[in-house]
Amino acid sequence: QVQLVESGGGWVQTGGSLRLSCAPSEDVFGTMAWFRQASGKVREFVAGIRWQDGNKVLGNSAKGRFTISRNRAKNEMTLQMNALNPEDTAIYSCAATKKSLIQSATGSSNYYEYWGRGTQVTVSS
Repeated sequence: QVQLVESGGGWVQTGGSLRLSCAPSEDVFGTMAWFRQASGKVREFVAGIRWQDGNKVLGNSAKGRFTISRNRAKNEMTLQMNALNPEDTAIYSCAATKKSLIQSATGSSNYYEYWGRGTQVTVSS
């Protein structure tokens, strides 16, 4: 069973930056992604990356502000979040699948069989 360990959440003021990391307990070689869920709202796709070729997909909320990357040597995925605002406040969860997803499927949580416990990101105004 693959375990995903997230780190890097916390509190930041509007306009600030945070960097989230996710390290799987074993090689994934498929697709990894970040989803978030704010209180009282449905889970939302943030960004995803295909492990083999680095193909990236960004959700609407991430475009122009967030960068997703993976470090194959460290077996780690990161999400650099800039220009944060209070609407970004949520629990951010790392997800992974051993399947190499096509771009149109990357944003669907149904395709991911492994999930981290989540890390809280709070942005104050």
